[in-house]
Amino acid sequence: MLYSEKVMDHFTNPRNVGELPDADGVGEVGNAKCGDIMKMFIKVENGVITDCKFKTFGCGAAVATSSMATELIIGKKIEDALKLTNKAVVEALDGLPPVKVHCSVLAEQAIKSAIADYYTRQGIDPTPIVGEIGDCEACHV
Repeated sequence: MLYSEKVMDHFTNPRNVGELPDADGVGEVGNAKCGDIMKMFIKVENGVITDCKFKTFGCGAAVATSSMATELIIGKKIEDALKLTNKAVVEALDGLPPVKVHCSVLAEQAIKSAIADYYTRQGIDPTPIVGEIGDCEACHV
């Protein structure tokens, strides 16, 4: 399996690893069955994601997609972060092997889950804004 230089870089030197103890939103997605679990923490000020950290238990591609996803949303307005697709994460990493694309889906879902948690904490129903966050398709084995 061949990984791009960017995937290898984000795997060996992941950005924004850790937790935000005072996070405004926390999202966890994944499944122990498929082996990839992602937890995202976001800090929000005036509708902008000012910080994002992640903890990922999984393969190299899961770590790399988590790392890249955090870089892509820090400094973005919530509504722009919600537009981040797994395809954009894959493109930013210069591609992923087909069997690892589900990792980018998890990264997208982890961000949406953290944003949904942020809205819930604000007393706002997140579903009309964020949509349904489904299970990872790879987990339905």
